[in-house]
Amino acid sequence: MAPESNGGGARQRSKKDADSGFLGLRPTSVDPALRRRRRGPRNKKRGWRRLAEEPLGLEVDQFLEDVRLQERTIGGLLSEAPDENLFFVDTGVKQKERSRKKTKVQRKSLQVQKPLRVDLILENTSKIPAPKDVLAHQVPNAKKLRRKEQLRERLAKQGELPREVRKAQARLLKPPTPKGKPGPQDAIARPFYDLWAADNPLDRALLGQDDFFLEQTKKKGVRRPPRLHVKPSSAPAVEVTPSGASYNPTFEDHQALLLAAHEVELQRQKEAEKLERQLAPPPAEQVATQETVFQEMCEGLLEESDGEGEPGQGAPLVASEAEGTESSPQLARLATAVEKKTEQRRRREKAARALRAQQAVLRAARLRHQELFRLRGIKAQVAQRLAELARRRERRRLKRLAEDDKPRRLGRLKYQAPDIDVQLSSERSDSLRTLKPEGNILRDRFKSFQRRNMIEPRERAKFKRKYKVKLVEKRAFREIQL
Repeated sequence: MAPESNGGGARQRSKKDADSGFLGLRPTSVDPALRRRRRGPRNKKRGWRRLAEEPLGLEVDQFLEDVRLQERTIGGLLSEAPDENLFFVDTGVKQKERSRKKTKVQRKSLQVQKPLRVDLILENTSKIPAPKDVLAHQVPNAKKLRRKEQLRERLAKQGELPREVRKAQARLLKPPTPKGKPGPQDAIARPFYDLWAADNPLDRALLGQDDFFLEQTKKKGVRRPPRLHVKPSSAPAVEVTPSGASYNPTFEDHQALLLAAHEVELQRQKEAEKLERQLAPPPAEQVATQETVFQEMCEGLLEESDGEGEPGQGAPLVASEAEGTESSPQLARLATAVEKKTEQRRRREKAARALRAQQAVLRAARLRHQELFRLRGIKAQVAQRLAELARRRERRRLKRLAEDDKPRRLGRLKYQAPDIDVQLSSERSDSLRTLKPEGNILRDRFKSFQRRNMIEPRERAKFKRKYKVKLVEKRAFREIQL
């Protein structure tokens, strides 16, 4: 700390270091003597990072990377390479060697001795040895094979043969009998049985066993719940198309199919017109103009309301009425609290309560006695109620049966029936070769699943196409149309 306390000595030392003659490898290199030393621990990872980020550390890394690059490309440091590898003396080609012609054997021998330029380029000149491939020197199951070899040596010393050799000798002494392929006579001799019958021979071994044992050993099937035996819809899986959709229908069937498609289009057009009417703006006489808008904005600002009067009028009257209504129940309660009932009054009230209870009992008994004479009417009411309930139950059953083959509401979307596949009279062809296919099998199956309540109605994911679709008709299909 003593030398640093002297400011003049520090300036002299920095000037001396500046004249040290340091020559950097780059124009941006800084003399380490002029660089301020940063304090901090060097045995921590933080200290390593700091030293690596300093200019001196960066220069050291760059220098080491340059050394590694020279070792990989040249085979060593360029400064240590001999002159023969760096320079060559051009002595020219002698005239005799030019004029002398070499034989084919000599040229071939020179070609064999002299390597190709491609091989010289691909030759590894690095002095850094390649990393050793450990997996190339490993033998699979080496430990197991070594134990087997030791076992064979031990058995050979004891005079015994390995197990594989003994089994091979036994097979040579007694070869296995070849199994013949079953012929048709064997199949005829074998009895037939129904695989799904109750008395299946495969299931005879399971007779008499415990149910728990069969369930745990996976030999007894899981009982299907009753709901799995009921179809979600009574609609047929494959609907037969109308006869008018045939490739050669009759005139009446084709016209009937065209009429059905026409009705569907009319219904669709009515729905579209209804939606347009609902979303249409109001008529011309109801359209708001600039004058009506200004009048509505000024409503209540220019004229005073007739109901307003001078402040203070009517307020005392309202207050007095409110005070009177609030004070009257309190006065009644106070009057009743102050007044004390006499013994005679209490007896009269008790007798009145008992009389009212006795009259209620007599009235209930009289009503019960009168109900006996209303048995016929009660029975008629009960029969009428039961008939109404039965009629409602039958109506619900018929409605359920009618809607059983209709699609249900399984999701947020409603089921949309597919369009009817029909061709106009001008589009019909007189030959199967020129017949155009109508509809799509995959779309038909998908709609069938929705109609039979097997999947919910879905809509295709919306996306925006970045390019315009170009429709091209294939030549093979165009030739068929001609």
